[in-house]
Amino acid sequence: MTTAQPQDLDVQPSPLALLLLGREADPRSERGVECPGDLPSPSDPDLVARARAAKEKLGDKVFVLGHHYQRDEVIQFADVTGDSFKLARDAAARPEAEYIVFCGVHFMAESADILTTDDQKVVLPDLAAGCSMADMATAEQVAECWDVLTEAGVAEQVVPVSYMNSSADIKAFTGKHGGTICTSSNARRALDWAFEQGEKVLFLPDQHLGRNTAVRDMGMSLEDCVVYNPHKPNGGLTAEELRAAKMILWRGHCSVHGRFSLNSVNDVRERIPGVNVLVHPECRHEVVAAADYVGSTEYIIKTLEAAAAGSKWAIGTELNLVRRLANRFASEGKEIVFLDKTVCFCSTMNRIDLPHLVWALESLAEGTLVNRIEVDKETEAFAKLALERMLALP
Repeated sequence: MTTAQPQDLDVQPSPLALLLLGREADPRSERGVECPGDLPSPSDPDLVARARAAKEKLGDKVFVLGHHYQRDEVIQFADVTGDSFKLARDAAARPEAEYIVFCGVHFMAESADILTTDDQKVVLPDLAAGCSMADMATAEQVAECWDVLTEAGVAEQVVPVSYMNSSADIKAFTGKHGGTICTSSNARRALDWAFEQGEKVLFLPDQHLGRNTAVRDMGMSLEDCVVYNPHKPNGGLTAEELRAAKMILWRGHCSVHGRFSLNSVNDVRERIPGVNVLVHPECRHEVVAAADYVGSTEYIIKTLEAAAAGSKWAIGTELNLVRRLANRFASEGKEIVFLDKTVCFCSTMNRIDLPHLVWALESLAEGTLVNRIEVDKETEAFAKLALERMLALP
């Protein structure tokens, strides 16, 4: 018996394999490719001075946005910090800024482009800063899901509600089909509105936020919720299951918040007597049910601001933010720890580092537009419609 040698095999890498290897790009996905151009060395001791000089040279022409999950080395250059939607709105409120440098991930920059004027240009320092959750729902998959709902005879009863953490394509689908966008802080209001419009909700792309809002905040049962898996025929659901469900949850999750478990909660309570467990609603249902407090990133920050001196907190959200809060409130005697023993940064958020930011700012200062994020007009129109429905929520 002879063994075939690699050169004898006519094996071609699949498009997905090429994408994961960074050798191809999918324009309809959150994944990106490496930046063109040469980045400064991460060991360059002058990076901070270079970033400051480029930003000063640009003056009011540039507005730098920093998401809460960004590294400290990047967040120091942000004109404003916040969650994704707050930052997009802040950008829209600065029409005099020609360049919006968004230190976050791809879907956030898309939202900023949708909400800003045509004269403003949104820049993402690293195009590979995507979002694993947003990647879990593509336009083609969601269109196929709608076909499944149509065949089951329930599409006319369904109102799509999409989380802010979704691509522009998904936001556009939502707008086109009469739905709205939500954030982690207004998901309850968005679902209340949706159930006034129809009998069922298709919640995209984070199953945990949808389930937690429906069950914890609205009093539904777990049996009212079904999970649509885009990788299974008909989403892995029967027509009867779709007809019986109130909440059709997309099988997506946040790779950071999804790692927290009930064991994480039980363990921290044993290690730190009297600890308060505060988690984001993107966490699993059993984690949210076992926590003392649940809320959005802004809620987490405000809760810790109002906390008593000497109180103890275990936080279930991204590590950069937890560390920043621990340092901020240490002088007040507040003990703040990461909920899980194993630390976990958001790997795609962390792609925005100081070398990428310096490269982007220096390029703009020299008159070269790099890494522009631009949503096509049709997609923008329907996505903006969905965002405007959210803004009109009572």
